[in-house]
Amino acid sequence: MSEPASESFTLRRRVSALLVAAALLLTGCSGGKDAVVTGGTFTFVSPGGQIDITYPEAERQKAPTLSGDDLMNEGKQLSLDDFPGQPMVINLWGQWCGPCRAEAPELENASKQMEPLGAKLIGLDVRDPSRQAAQDFVRDRRITYPSIWDPSGRVLLQLAGYPRNIIPSTIVLDKQHRVAAVFLREVLATDLMPTVRRLLAEK
Repeated sequence: MSEPASESFTLRRRVSALLVAAALLLTGCSGGKDAVVTGGTFTFVSPGGQIDITYPEAERQKAPTLSGDDLMNEGKQLSLDDFPGQPMVINLWGQWCGPCRAEAPELENASKQMEPLGAKLIGLDVRDPSRQAAQDFVRDRRITYPSIWDPSGRVLLQLAGYPRNIIPSTIVLDKQHRVAAVFLREVLATDLMPTVRRLLAEK
């Protein structure tokens, strides 16, 4: 006798969710648990466990206005609102994260390429209780792009609907600061620049 359709559907959903979660756990320093995460300003969907996701322009949703302490300039605030009308690349990192160390030179390279074109890269330094250690990370690698220092995760919590435990990961915003692409992995400059150039060319 065949199992009821509702039970079969439920089983398929559970198996699918487990497979996607397993794929996410293999990326970065830590993995997310959800295949589909809903909430906040935009809805994050990783179809089939993809780790490179592009959102069509008609489906893009506004990112929250992230702001917080400037890592390298105590007493100064850094915000997405400081860069109106510019495509933005937001990289989630921590000095405790091995892949972030390897990724940093690539991000610096990408930052130097995109700034003259009118786009901006900023970091979101998460779960680093020692500001000095995070600053040393930046100085040792001669990183020039700014970062928000978020030791408590308060800023990161604004990214509702995003698998926040996957570090490093990168979010790309269009000129209206809508989520245009997500990379749930370590990235290269050659991964980012085609996306940034495409966003710059949009009307």
